Amino acid sequence: MREGTVLAVCISKGGIPKLPVESARVTVDGIVGDGRDHAKHAKPTRALSIQDDELLAELRAEGYPVDHGSMGENLTVRGLDVQHLTPGTQLALSGGVVLELTEVRKPCFVLDPIDPKLKEAVVERCGFMAKVIEEGELRPGEVIRVVGRG
Repeated sequence: MREGTVLAVCISKGGIPKLPVESARVTVDGIVGDGRDHAKHAKPTRALSIQDDELLAELRAEGYPVDHGSMGENLTVRGLDVQHLTPGTQLALSGGVVLELTEVRKPCFVLDPIDPKLKEAVVERCGFMAKVIEEGELRPGEVIRVVGRG
């Protein structure tokens, strides 16, 4: 069974960067305290975003100044290879939260202040949006594993 580790849970009042927190409550509407500036983002099918830490490492090696939350992701994970999963994949976290991947994240203009070329560099590899199947607390250090399809 494919599994990884949550390295960071990140939130912001709106926009980027999202900053790491010690824990956060997640409901079907998203992470409590995490603002979403655009109406298209405020949907249950886009409750939170998840991205591979390995992508951030690749981008840093390419010279982009990115870290956990700087690209707007809520969960940064290692070892899961999120980018090669598919919509409908369900993920269970060791703390009890269950997520379902809904759509590939599309890079947005908010990345331009980091680097104008960053959007192009991450097309089709910047993670997924997810909906919440089981609500609960999210914490760094949790195990996250693929448990099936919705």
